[in-house]
Amino acid sequence: MIGIYGGTFDPVHFGHLRTALEVKEIFGLDEVRLIPCSQPAHRNSPDSSPKMRFEMLQLAVKGQPELVIDRRELDREGVSYMIDTLKSVRNEFSNCPLLLFIGTDAFEGLSGWHKWQLLFDYAHVVVITRPGYRQQKLSEFLSSKLSDNAEKLNQEDAGSLYFQPVTQLDISATAIRNIIRTGLNPRFLLPDNVIDYIKLKKLYKGSHFPNKPLIE
Repeated sequence: MIGIYGGTFDPVHFGHLRTALEVKEIFGLDEVRLIPCSQPAHRNSPDSSPKMRFEMLQLAVKGQPELVIDRRELDREGVSYMIDTLKSVRNEFSNCPLLLFIGTDAFEGLSGWHKWQLLFDYAHVVVITRPGYRQQKLSEFLSSKLSDNAEKLNQEDAGSLYFQPVTQLDISATAIRNIIRTGLNPRFLLPDNVIDYIKLKKLYKGSHFPNKPLIE
């Protein structure tokens, strides 16, 4: 089984990494593919360049071969639609279950995704939740896909909707960027080698704090 975990990763942080590792172990995945988005369909463009976000991901997963950085969205022109990504991944893994991991916020806006119903033709959709998450009322289409049997995800290549609680750390990339812009120390929110890269490239400084260094 292959996991698909997309995002802007601007920057990648321990919330992303812990989730990727945890779902890999929970579902016994062969690997989790972290796929940085090039041009998001439903939000502003990332603050840092695709190249920089890719390089930060490489640093973050160094020494973790089961976490694979997949740059197909960065190499594809136009808006980064997940349906196109899943089609591309499915072409490489034709007879293998694919699990698309999304957060609860993304799931609640799923009906606004491009060709969202077709996602289930190519993968299982696994919604990553906090412990105690209360599931919203599902549409008839989503109810027909819902499964409470994790084994089914391994027995079929695609087609199910599954909810999986994980240990979600209360960390956001937006908060990290704001911390850095105000000159505070983001340590323990993301890997030190990623922080070193951010400092080297002078990322996320903002016009209000152009000369203020990160606290050592």
